[in-house]
Amino acid sequence: MTNHQAHSESEDTVNFNRWRIALLLVMLLGFSILGVITFKVHQDAPPIPEFAVTPSGEVLFSGKDISAGQEVFLKHGLMDNGTIWGHGAYLGPDFSAQYLHNLSETAQDFIARAEFGRNQKHLNQSEQALVDAAVITTLKTNRYDPSRRVLYLTVPEVESFLLQMEWWRNYFAHPANNGGLPAGYVQDPEEMRQLVAFFAWTAWASVANRPGENYSYTNNFPYDPSVGNLPTGHALLWSAISLVFLLGGIGTVLLAFGKFDYLGWSGTEDNNHTFPGLMPGPVTESQRALLKYFAIVGLLFLAQTVIGGATAHYRADPASFYGFDISDVFPSHILRTWHLQLAIFWIATAYVAGALFLAPALGKHEPPLQKGFTHLLFWALVAVVVGSLLGEWAGISQWLPDSWFWFGHQGWEYLELGRFWQILLAIGLLFWFFLVFRAVAPSLQDKKHKEMSILFILSALAIPVFYLPAMFFDGQTHYSIVDTWRFWIIHLWVEGFFELFVTVLVAVILYRLGVVRRVTATRVIYLDAILYFGGGLIGTGHHWYFTGHTNMNMAFSAVFSALEVVPLTLITLDAWDFVKITRQKSQASGQPEYIPHKWTFFFLMGVGFWNFVGAGVFGFLINLPIVSYYEMGTQLTPNHGHAAMMGVFGMLALGLMVFCLRQVSSDKTWGELEKYIRTSFWGLNIGLALMLFLSLFPAGVMQLLDVLDHGYWHARSLEYTGQDLARLYEWLRLPGDVVFILFGVVPITIASCLGYLKLRKPEG
Repeated sequence: MTNHQAHSESEDTVNFNRWRIALLLVMLLGFSILGVITFKVHQDAPPIPEFAVTPSGEVLFSGKDISAGQEVFLKHGLMDNGTIWGHGAYLGPDFSAQYLHNLSETAQDFIARAEFGRNQKHLNQSEQALVDAAVITTLKTNRYDPSRRVLYLTVPEVESFLLQMEWWRNYFAHPANNGGLPAGYVQDPEEMRQLVAFFAWTAWASVANRPGENYSYTNNFPYDPSVGNLPTGHALLWSAISLVFLLGGIGTVLLAFGKFDYLGWSGTEDNNHTFPGLMPGPVTESQRALLKYFAIVGLLFLAQTVIGGATAHYRADPASFYGFDISDVFPSHILRTWHLQLAIFWIATAYVAGALFLAPALGKHEPPLQKGFTHLLFWALVAVVVGSLLGEWAGISQWLPDSWFWFGHQGWEYLELGRFWQILLAIGLLFWFFLVFRAVAPSLQDKKHKEMSILFILSALAIPVFYLPAMFFDGQTHYSIVDTWRFWIIHLWVEGFFELFVTVLVAVILYRLGVVRRVTATRVIYLDAILYFGGGLIGTGHHWYFTGHTNMNMAFSAVFSALEVVPLTLITLDAWDFVKITRQKSQASGQPEYIPHKWTFFFLMGVGFWNFVGAGVFGFLINLPIVSYYEMGTQLTPNHGHAAMMGVFGMLALGLMVFCLRQVSSDKTWGELEKYIRTSFWGLNIGLALMLFLSLFPAGVMQLLDVLDHGYWHARSLEYTGQDLARLYEWLRLPGDVVFILFGVVPITIASCLGYLKLRKPEG
């Protein structure tokens, strides 16, 4: 070893110590603040009264009715039809906003008759102004008595509750009115009364002023001027301050990248390395056994996108599927459930398989019985996927009246699979970690690879550990508390720890291919982790602006959520560095026109692009509190969701699939598969772009304008979504969907299945 090399290695060791300390401090700060915010919601959430009583003292509904109504809401899968406080699906209305607006109309009629003896339609301008002011005062006044746990209702609120039982019965009567639910979906009169009680409570919490404040428990969400729900000053203030932090964060990190040339993938010490063809080492039996995982990934991906197209069709024509009414067999909310769950399953399966494939390469060790355990894990995953999907269908079909939460449809968006299937999934993830650990463990004895191996193991361990918050609630847990823990999964588990884990996988791939040195790959893992968690941990709270948290959450979440854009900006810069490195290495190899893992790199570069566009631009567009206040639950949300979920996590999953297929293939077999991979890459990216820019983005902008003009309730109601222009934008999904499925999903599915059939046994 030369003096220069010895100095470099010694310096690297010191730097790793600093990186470790920096990451630990970032995570300690982030989890401390996030923990306080999570704890506070138990104190700050809207209270559930023991009784809601009429002016005459009669009990109209009870706290038990509200909790039972929430269970009716979940049991019928209505969170995959509409939203509560902006969270849920977009086929139906926001139930809380619609109930609140219906209440305001009833209150206007009542006060007009009481004050002026005639219907509000016959009032003059000054009289109408007096009525409007009286309605706002009536509904904004908080009449909850915390000492007795009694909510005192006004006459208009009682009148509205009785009228709305019939209104919501009509909503559930026909698929054309409700976005494709089965006809007469909620028929039991007692369940209907409990469900309306739940809606009434969510509406009360969204309009009644929080004690001591001039805004509601949901920070005046939803926007509805007729009840006095307008954006708060805090929403404006923290939006402005978050922009300052965003600009400062980007400037600081760009300065660091300019000053320290060893940051990122293009570290100067890597310039003299050559670019080998494939990852060195033989293909093990357990690695070859993983090919069937990727075949399943392709099939699940195909099913997910076809079902997604059918779900989108319900927005364009909820009463008919090209002339057929399929709502009784495949209602919109079960298709939407399957669309979400299949996306999670195929992407997670690709990550699981990718980690198991790389583990022997990093540990240079094939543990005993690893192949058999790999087969066992595969069939366990198949059981969870098939069992949970069928259980969700049975639950929504009301075939599991007493066990729906455990074996059917749990009801919470993204966490629809029954608790029994959740537990099996958690056990499967722990078993997967055991398989990863035993394959990587020998490298812990190698000082050269110890640091990267520890990062690999810890990032893998975080996957089963941080799935546990999905078990912290049930059907009767307070809605605000559930939504808090729910986003520990949706945001923190997926966008935090899964993203870190995949960063480690990519770093290992590039290191084992010889694209970058071990030191550079390890530094990149630490740097990305610091940047992800620096904004992402506390930034989780941007989902909670309007779900019962106080302005403390808004302040922290707005500022740190803005910082989430910083690493996405750097990833885009790194993507270009990655292109240049790839070209340099291929030229150094003497084969500038042939890069065996070319399409792996293409998918990874696609990730960089969509990370910036989907997660960065479209994500930041809707994350500011003042924008989120008007936008949440419009088509701009799935616009961001599709670009980020498919463009980032989906492309990463497919990049891992392509890497593993190429690593196992001979040049001849790869020649047969490559044409499908090439077509798929362009089909997926072009189809996704068409989907976003022809349909979701313009539709979201138009819906946001309708919120501003008519209120949130209107933009989410059939009055808007049934308009010709809104339906036209839904039909404009079709070109993008066709390109995405036929030229993107189908070829990659063929490649994955063909690869399994040809490569499951050693060639030759």
